[in-house]
Formats: sequence, C-alpha cells, structure tokens
Amino acid sequence: MLKTAITAAALTAFAATAATAGPAKPQPNADKCYGVSLAGKNDCAAGPGTSCAGTSKRNYAGNAWKFVAKGTCTAIKTPKGLGSLTPKAG
Repeated sequence: MLKTAITAAALTAFAATAATAGPAKPQPNADKCYGVSLAGKNDCAAGPGTSCAGTSKRNYAGNAWKFVAKGTCTAIKTPKGLGSLTPKAG
C-alpha cells in the first residue's frame, strides 16, 4: 500500500514537471526575445543550461527566450543590455 502511494506521488510529480518542461505555445502576435526573462520565467531555451519553459537559472540569460509583443524585443532594456531576436552570449 505504501509502495503504491509513493509510486503514485512520484508519477504525479513527474507529470507536473513534464507539463512545464515543454516550450510555450506559439503566439502569432509575439516575437521570441532572448535575454529578457527572469530566472525561471523563460518560455523556452536556446542552449545549454536551460531545457525549456521555466528552467533558466539566471536573470536575463542570453540563451533563454520569452514571448514579447511583436516588434518590441530590441527596445526592451535590461541590466545586461537590450533584448535580442537571436540568442546572445551571457
């Protein structure tokens, strides 16, 4: 009985993690903007250190993107510079 409860809890935790590990759904009126998301708030990843949605470890990571309103990305100012439509170092 205890083993079944532990297995059920583990499967529930895995399902919850899997649900948040995928990329955000495409948004037609938005651009993928790199380097603007806060830690754990990215919509997906572009390289090592992040696997997908919500997995960035650093604020404004250049390899993690977030959807923003179309045409606004490169005007977004962060402590690490402007947003980018392509992955950037740092």
